[in-house]
Amino acid sequence: MPDQGEFKRDTNYIADRITADGRDGWPVEPGRYRLVIARACPWANRASIVRRLLGLEDVLSMGICGPTHDARSWTFDLDPGGRDPVLGIERLQEAFLARYPDYPRGITVPAIVDMPTGQVVTNDFQQITLDLSLEWGAYHREGAPELYPEPLRDEIDDVAEKVFRDVNNGVYKSGFAGTQQAYEEAYHALFARLDWLSERLAGQRYLVGDTITEADVRLFTTLVRFDPVYHGHFKCNRQKLTEMPVLWAYARDLFQTPGFGDTIDFGQIKEHYYVVHRQVNPTGIVPLGPDLTGWLTPHGREDLGGRPFGDGTPPGPPLPDEQVPVEVLRRAG
Repeated sequence: MPDQGEFKRDTNYIADRITADGRDGWPVEPGRYRLVIARACPWANRASIVRRLLGLEDVLSMGICGPTHDARSWTFDLDPGGRDPVLGIERLQEAFLARYPDYPRGITVPAIVDMPTGQVVTNDFQQITLDLSLEWGAYHREGAPELYPEPLRDEIDDVAEKVFRDVNNGVYKSGFAGTQQAYEEAYHALFARLDWLSERLAGQRYLVGDTITEADVRLFTTLVRFDPVYHGHFKCNRQKLTEMPVLWAYARDLFQTPGFGDTIDFGQIKEHYYVVHRQVNPTGIVPLGPDLTGWLTPHGREDLGGRPFGDGTPPGPPLPDEQVPVEVLRRAG
């Protein structure tokens, strides 16, 4: 049970890693593994962005769960017949149980599944994206950015830890607080950190260094969900993102960068939170707003300099079967 009504996230994930040397028994191999995500989930969204930026689509396939799930598992209800076309399963739970028949924890995305055995390898979302950068380097596209450059790793880790504690997880600590005190503590920590981020980003285009890094990926997936979900649904309502000028411009800059906005389906995001979290929204009614077309307006962040991909290049367009419909902004707003 939470202490003093505070939301506690279970961070005990399957810690196996897929590495170049295969030291955990899972060597990097093109075509062997399948990344399973849900577009609604911010933790999974990180993995889909990094995979796009690094150009790993042809070596690491991706399955996409629907926006809602029940107590058992995420499901592949977007696919014909309700089954993942590669893994042949209806629920992500099946891959977890194939490896651990008595798996006792939540079935989470992102998860990477070993296709030959149908067994889950890992669901450690924080390590997955780092390993895509560090261990899959032999298969990165030409011109792939360096998202976790060695000289900046300590600073990236420090910023990412603050962002995780107060922002990524902070919105959940507000939304799932069981007491007024726990809610208020999380609320104040969240907006104090957002103010800190605004000050940091007022004079620099990206969070660490002058290029996009892992730190930006981790912050973006919360900011993009802020007004559609967290502001109202999770009571994070001191201000909307659109009312925080620096963060709003920063988020639009990333959204309009190939690899970021083209992974976002606002309709699925809203459906997940408002339908699944019945303890917060008992009716399951999904709000029609907010107007999201502002995401495509000019942001002016180019004036701060910076080079989004460093010495590299933008990724190409998403694979045809991974494209988010272009009408999604109009449909969700």
